[in-house]
Amino acid sequence: MEFSCGIDERPRPGLLLVYGLQWLVVSVPVILIAGRVVAGLEAGGAAIPYLQRLFLLVAVLLVVQVYMGHRLPIVLGPATVLLVGILASQDAGSAAINASILIGGLLLSAIALTGFVGHLKRLFTPRVIVVVLVLIAFTLAPVILGLVTEGGDGVTATAAFLFAAGFALALFAAHGILGGFWRSTLAVWGLVFGTAVYIALFGGAAALPADTALFALPGDLAAPLAIPDPGVLAAFLICYLALATNDLGSIQSVGSLLAAEGMDERVNRGVGVTGLGNVIAGLMGVIGPVNFSLSPGVIAATGCASRFALVPAAVGLALIGLSPRAIGCMECIPGPVIGVVLAYVMATQIAAGLVFGQESGALETFDGGLIVGIPLLLGTLVAFLPAEVVAGLPTVLRPVLANGFVVGIVTVLGLEHVLYRRRSAKPPNETG
Repeated sequence: MEFSCGIDERPRPGLLLVYGLQWLVVSVPVILIAGRVVAGLEAGGAAIPYLQRLFLLVAVLLVVQVYMGHRLPIVLGPATVLLVGILASQDAGSAAINASILIGGLLLSAIALTGFVGHLKRLFTPRVIVVVLVLIAFTLAPVILGLVTEGGDGVTATAAFLFAAGFALALFAAHGILGGFWRSTLAVWGLVFGTAVYIALFGGAAALPADTALFALPGDLAAPLAIPDPGVLAAFLICYLALATNDLGSIQSVGSLLAAEGMDERVNRGVGVTGLGNVIAGLMGVIGPVNFSLSPGVIAATGCASRFALVPAAVGLALIGLSPRAIGCMECIPGPVIGVVLAYVMATQIAAGLVFGQESGALETFDGGLIVGIPLLLGTLVAFLPAEVVAGLPTVLRPVLANGFVVGIVTVLGLEHVLYRRRSAKPPNETG
């Protein structure tokens, strides 16, 4: 595949701004969707400062990756797998969650510095990767359901759900009709037009306070930390194993597409910078970042493989992060709109997992199907456990046993590498 600009080429200033704007359009929704969900958990009206800190962190880390990390054109944003861990560990408090993210980031950096990333890959066989990709979407189903039925201000839960159902049909229809750049940026257009239609039908949210600053720092950049209990920490460490695989896969996929040289060094540097970013995220009290696997599609759509095109995008993200008014407008996006766009993003992730499973031969046998199907079913059931059942679990084990993603990953690792190890292996004469 030919590109208008190579990895280390700098486009002309005008083109650089155009390509940077395209990366910015892709980056904003992936930051906003996960950030908006976690920011909604913040008490005392702290959602705007939270999103400001998140945008600023992603902007800085993006520049570091471009110049010192993997040095590839890869967009990054909040790790969805950590969103699952954060939502399942709310009872532990934000200080313990922040510390768990910090510890996970340190572990990720250590894995990169010691070159252990290659050994970690062996745990994540094609079947395990399929479960990781699909299970994230399944275990976020309760969150999506809560968002699409979020009423308020005279809007009933039924009305919100009916709007969400119609909006979802329109969004998926648009995905089938559009192509190229328009399809790769459909999430952001969904946020814009979905909000406009919602406001036309039900009215807008309350206006921002008149004293909301156009530009201002988010205030206190340091977050509280507390020693997490073993259950919370164990749950997050399992999430970070999946995050490391996601990060590794994203870097390798772009490197393979662009035939980049020195991939071992790029992988170690890239994962190391991601680990450092998660350490800073824990200190700042925001969700940790990861390199996103959607980057190859954006590169193919724009035809530009220059890593420097991400620099204007990082500047744009920083400007958004420095503007409470801009963040405030984004934070007012209705819950049903966020829920539908999140469902759309998760549906594309499920599709990617299924395609990968087919291409890798992960589901060629009945046992292979069981290795994937059992963890998906268990993880989904745990995600929908009634609150009274979760409350009855031992406090120390609750973050693990009540976390559908963790239960699913532990199950698939046990099935793949212990129980079905011999039976699921391919005969020696098979390849793939």
